[in-house]
Amino acid sequence: MGSKNSDNGTPAGAVAVDDPAKVRNVVLVGPSGAGKTTLTEAMLAATGVLTRAGSVTEGTTVCDHDPAAVRQQRSVGLAVAPIQHGNIKINLIDTPGYIDFVGELRAGLRAADAALFVVNAFEGVDTATIALWEECALVGMPRAVVITRTDHHRANFGNAVIECQAAFGAGVVPLYMPEGDTLVGLLTSGDNYPDERAALIEGIIAESEDESLMDRYLAGEEIDQDTLITDLETAVARGSFHPVVPVCAATGMGLTELLDGIARAFPSPLEHEVPLVTSVDGIPQPRMAADPDGPLVAEVVRTAVDSYVGRVSLVRVFSGTLRPERPVHVSGHGMADRGHEDHDADERVAHIYSPLGASLREVPYCVAGDLCALTKLTTAETGDTVSAPDKPLLMAPWDMPEPLLPVAVVPRTRSDEDNLARNLNRLVASDPTLRLDRNAETHQMVLWCMGEAHADVVLARLRAGGAEIDTEPVRVALRETFASSAKGHGRHVKQSGGHGQYAVCDIVVEPLPRGSGFEFVDKIVGGSIPNQFIPSVEKGVRAQLERGLHDGTPVVDVRVTLVDGKAHSVDSSDAAFQTAGSMALKEAAANGRTTLLEPMDEVAIRLPDEHLGTVLGDLSGRRGRVLGTESDEGGWTMIRAEVPSSELLRYAIELRSLTSGTGTFTRRFSRYDPLPEALAARTSK
Repeated sequence: MGSKNSDNGTPAGAVAVDDPAKVRNVVLVGPSGAGKTTLTEAMLAATGVLTRAGSVTEGTTVCDHDPAAVRQQRSVGLAVAPIQHGNIKINLIDTPGYIDFVGELRAGLRAADAALFVVNAFEGVDTATIALWEECALVGMPRAVVITRTDHHRANFGNAVIECQAAFGAGVVPLYMPEGDTLVGLLTSGDNYPDERAALIEGIIAESEDESLMDRYLAGEEIDQDTLITDLETAVARGSFHPVVPVCAATGMGLTELLDGIARAFPSPLEHEVPLVTSVDGIPQPRMAADPDGPLVAEVVRTAVDSYVGRVSLVRVFSGTLRPERPVHVSGHGMADRGHEDHDADERVAHIYSPLGASLREVPYCVAGDLCALTKLTTAETGDTVSAPDKPLLMAPWDMPEPLLPVAVVPRTRSDEDNLARNLNRLVASDPTLRLDRNAETHQMVLWCMGEAHADVVLARLRAGGAEIDTEPVRVALRETFASSAKGHGRHVKQSGGHGQYAVCDIVVEPLPRGSGFEFVDKIVGGSIPNQFIPSVEKGVRAQLERGLHDGTPVVDVRVTLVDGKAHSVDSSDAAFQTAGSMALKEAAANGRTTLLEPMDEVAIRLPDEHLGTVLGDLSGRRGRVLGTESDEGGWTMIRAEVPSSELLRYAIELRSLTSGTGTFTRRFSRYDPLPEALAARTSK
């Protein structure tokens, strides 16, 4: 976002809306290459926002303004393009179709009141799009289907509809049929398509649950068009009926019909339930509505950093009205595990803008239900709540996927360290699907990304910010333990004039079961070591366990028993016995056997049944142990297994390859297990 202009014409000015009933927030959903951005450009040109539509291949579209999007020729971030159709403002929310950027899509779903699923007429529906359809169904979001690229030589509208019905359900019904460069409306002039018209009318009546109308229709009565259109709007708003509109962005066919359908059939913010709200300390608040005069509640759905204007926050106002030159409260809670510490701050809104891709056009206010952009909110991060300072509130967060691809980055020079730190903070604040892990054990800075394309964009943004960086292999933090019992003798005796240092201790080290931690047992008899120095031996042993015995690998799951020792009435001290305890542990390691432990993760993999054998074979090659499989609905299977963490470093990429992009997985740490001797020998070299 910012002041960047595209070369596809000067954007028209922005007008503020004063009534939520005149707003439609529509998110465009679909696979990469379906034509979402091209469709958006066509609608912008058709409504006069642009003088001519831009091109994805030429990098001149309004929504794909990010340099990474231009380079990859696909959307990598959410973008908003408002248009005016009649007296209705339609906020088109263009989202990426590639799975790596699902966080941007989830943000678009949060900001929208309805979804437009874009499917091209010759490639059908992929599994990821079906999953998103089901996600919308769970929250009852109204959906319609747009079938694009109908001018392609392989386009087949009838087959595309059949595929959508198979993927999305029987509620998907054509509203228009294409005939050359025109559309035939099945409600108004569908005589040439009697079967399709009958299916449409029956679907509208059934899904609108108008029982009296169904009785009239079954009795053979001709239902007037206005009644059918009213019931169509009801059925779509209920989220149970999904009209299909064919569109050709190149010729403009279907654009007017699509815009009419969005304006008439899609719900306004008044019909969309506001997410739950609490006070900042977690006290539930009454359910709110999209009331411009209500308490202020808005949410930051996307954060960007522009080189000209700084931080830009895209905001959906759910209640109240945002006005310039007013104080607001910014709250962010519940994302500490992603590197977003809880924060609360009072800030001031200087200006309010209507975003059009990268362009910001100033408006005097933003009412409940509308989208706007705010600049220079220094503490605002994606997912934060903006509310009134006298009544700070917090919205329930939306679900974000867990990043599963680690990338270790290192600055090339010392001078790059500051640039890297500054740019990392900006990136983490703007992208909740990015997690930063500063690993104290491996001394690596690890960025957890959604996949290779996401990692590519993140690294490019870091470099564009002036940080010269390299990547290196991610190291997995190991542990070490004793494989057998061993005795150790620690003798620390020094004389250096004045008080010397004198401490002697004997210990026995025994292995404990995995996950037991550390135990210290005192078996001193006869006062050979005074009571005040016994904790000193334990301190010295604990410190050496944390430092490791050989290469800095911490030692775990052992019992250390103090069995004997000696002290001096003058020269013994706390420091001397700490040193003696450390020395005794190292000698025990030299006398006994130790083994390396590697972290094990419990993974849950969801995939179509046809890829089950391939994935199970791959898990075996990764030293995985399958715990079980569970059949899921619709030909899916869930695999539960334990796999070494080191074998999962690239699994986010490799699972997609094994399952043609359909498999997903989650992971969580389980325990440490012994590293096989062959790998341990290789690791210790």
